[in-house]
Amino acid sequence: MVGLNRIQLIGRLGRDPELKNINGGKKVCSFSLAVNRRWKDREGEPREVTDWFNIEAWDRLAEICGEFLKKGSLIFLEGRLQTDSYEENGSPRYFTKVIPSQMQMLEKKNSQ
Repeated sequence: MVGLNRIQLIGRLGRDPELKNINGGKKVCSFSLAVNRRWKDREGEPREVTDWFNIEAWDRLAEICGEFLKKGSLIFLEGRLQTDSYEENGSPRYFTKVIPSQMQMLEKKNSQ
């Protein structure tokens, strides 16, 4: 059986992208993405919650994100989730990030 790890998000960048060169010229671009959820509670009152996602784009997509995106940009991402770990004070810590395979800017350049 083949598994499926796919995520699609539409949201706004929470900070300017940070583009880095690592390991012999590979490029990685990191930024955060805010995705708002809206609904009405049982009393009919509107509610809103913002979910934050850590994004890590690689190679050519990293270059594009670093060049064209900025804090507040509205984008569509499609990719996969990846959970990494590290050790802090002898205890394992885990964090999940989105590794996009596609990115589309949803606003005209002049409207940002």
